[in-house]
Amino acid sequence: MIYWAPLLHFYQPPTQSHGVLAKICGESYRPLIKVFKEHPESRVTVNMCGVLTEMLADHGYQDILKGLKDLGQDGQVEFVESSKFHAILPLIPKTEVKRQIELNKITNLSFFNDSYKTRGFFLPEMCYSDAVGSIVRGMGYEWIIVSGIANQGKWPMDYVTSFKLSSGSMKAFFRDDIISNMISFKNIDAVSFVSRIKELAEGKQDAYIITAMDAETFGHHIHGWENIFLGKLYEIIKDSKEVKAVKISDLLEKFPAVKGRHPRPSSWSTSNEEIMAGNYYPLWNTPHNNIHRLQWEHMNMCLEIFQEAGNKKDIEKSALFFNTARGALDMALHSCQFWWANKDRMWSENLINKGLILQEEAILNAYLAVANSGCRPSEKKRCYNKVIAARYVAGKIRDEMLQ
Repeated sequence: MIYWAPLLHFYQPPTQSHGVLAKICGESYRPLIKVFKEHPESRVTVNMCGVLTEMLADHGYQDILKGLKDLGQDGQVEFVESSKFHAILPLIPKTEVKRQIELNKITNLSFFNDSYKTRGFFLPEMCYSDAVGSIVRGMGYEWIIVSGIANQGKWPMDYVTSFKLSSGSMKAFFRDDIISNMISFKNIDAVSFVSRIKELAEGKQDAYIITAMDAETFGHHIHGWENIFLGKLYEIIKDSKEVKAVKISDLLEKFPAVKGRHPRPSSWSTSNEEIMAGNYYPLWNTPHNNIHRLQWEHMNMCLEIFQEAGNKKDIEKSALFFNTARGALDMALHSCQFWWANKDRMWSENLINKGLILQEEAILNAYLAVANSGCRPSEKKRCYNKVIAARYVAGKIRDEMLQ
């Protein structure tokens, strides 16, 4: 038997507009749920970033949340944990990594209730490092999914890779990047997909393959793809004795765990050449990208000023500003502002600027928390000087955008 375990990643940034969200809901999310409900034998692992969960509720799309919840209760959907605001976890402090995960869990539990039982973890953009893996394992998650490029050993099809971290033993599932990208770019149809995975599993009594991509691939990026590919595929394998759709966690009960090497630091957009050069997360922090350098310089200033505010929020007014800063910083860590700052690949001045505005909002309120605290005037002055320095870096980012 060949077990196909698909994962769909649902996410929209905190800066997304109502109009775009409405378009995605109509083109992708609702049609996907319809396909799954029309095929009760379908199985899928879903990552739902908490920011999108809240946005759907706030914008009146409770039917989508209910649809996913119902699919979870029926056993068709398995949820995984992640970062609420889709932060690139290897690039942010440990405390912020933990907070992003905790916020995601709290948010999704409040909407999906008992349907939200997470054993696995989806790293935003599949950006992996051992440090983040150790945090995830320490928080109780059994497995992670990473890009195939991260694999350092034999390709696992009839066993699950297990490796040791400082916080315990972790299991890793590797995305088949080639086939996943073929689906994502409409370079394979349902019939060819079945033939392809049969070829890959030839000679094995039991084997598995994992595909993973953005949920928006189906219907939003490629019109009608949820029916043309997914619906057709579920129909083909419905009564098959050779191919079966499963959730990723199901594989833990079907295949043995075998000790293997740690995944390499990487993302699902990283090439082997970039890994060898130590450029593990190129679309979000690449050495030769000056805007990336400035963005992270500004982000680190933001984190430093926020930490200072956290140490000084000693009266009610100060605490109110601090809480506002906290909310802005949570959102400001989202990945899209960095992804859109690649002039040779993806570029949007407005989306870079929207992320920068969130960082500036966090800085403003963090400083106001310090200014309204009972700390010494010299400490307030020192914090204000950091605000001035951050303002200068923000100006440099906008100058770079305009060149």
